Amino acid sequence: MSYNTKNYTEQGGDKTVIGGILEIKQEASVTGLPIAENQADSTATDVAGLVTDFNDLLTKLKAAGLMAADE
Repeated sequence: MSYNTKNYTEQGGDKTVIGGILEIKQEASVTGLPIAENQADSTATDVAGLVTDFNDLLTKLKAAGLMAADE
């Protein structure tokens, strides 16, 4: 008889693989994730200003490692 598991921690504990669903309950917390720099609320009054604010947000997400950099 064999046993296959979708979720496991490799020997030594350096890597945990989640092959199933990872459910994080409301009371739980997660540490160690990157945090992007704060993006102030937009005060743009035209489309050009909004584009600038949006591009600033994208830059901050990329710098924090939350979005892949441009190729």
